[in-house]
Amino acid sequence: MDSGGRGREPSRVGEIEEIRIPGPSTGLSTDGYVYLPPQYFQAEYAERKFPAVIVLTGFPGDAKNLITRLNYPGTALQLMTGGRMQPTVLVLMRPSPALPADSECEDIPGGVRSETYFAKDVPRVLAASYRISTGPKAWGMVGNSTGGYCALKLTMRHPEVFPAGVSISGYYRAAEDVSTGDLFKGSQQRRNEADLMWRLKSLPGPPVAVMLAGSREGDGDYQRDTDAFEAAVRPPMTVATASVPTGGHNFQTWTRLLPPALEFLSQHLAP
Repeated sequence: MDSGGRGREPSRVGEIEEIRIPGPSTGLSTDGYVYLPPQYFQAEYAERKFPAVIVLTGFPGDAKNLITRLNYPGTALQLMTGGRMQPTVLVLMRPSPALPADSECEDIPGGVRSETYFAKDVPRVLAASYRISTGPKAWGMVGNSTGGYCALKLTMRHPEVFPAGVSISGYYRAAEDVSTGDLFKGSQQRRNEADLMWRLKSLPGPPVAVMLAGSREGDGDYQRDTDAFEAAVRPPMTVATASVPTGGHNFQTWTRLLPPALEFLSQHLAP
């Protein structure tokens, strides 16, 4: 699929819009894209509100790569045409609205509130601008690398917003390096809460469904850490996995994992 199928009939291929997403409660904003499925433009769906999925890149990332390198819209269109995915709006974004800093989707004490931006501002603004449902099972998240960590963490922290999330080649504890700065301002409790293994072992399980997707070989400690996470999940949380035998931490691996990721989200969302 070309960049949004521009020049083609939206009721057949859907449409991509480049947007800027403000954050009324946080003061943050970032550029991104919205992919509207073909059904959005079809007469029989004129009164329908659709589920939506926030799609995040790695850090620092470029939201356009979600179209040109990973082709989320084209993959979604193929799955919807084949009846393997319900009509869904995709919101394509970077994982940090505070560039050049990497906020790891955290609300930083005295600083940027990226968690609130993604969990509150983005769904609210998009639902006010498009025919997107505001129901309790309407929104999902998926991302790769840093975006995968964010998708998993925000799903676990905000089950009332995101009933399902997919982490593709993600990790399970917030990065802390020169790009993040001091995320937790000396608070070990906040650091613990950003550690997803700590959450599984120390807090009640959230009522969400997650998928862990990645390469079994070629991506460092990914498989070892993922096996440990999967083993620690307890009801009512559920976990599924998808993998490729080898591939590593790259666009080629992630592209191969998009179909099972989007199918999984579609099965757990309702408009």
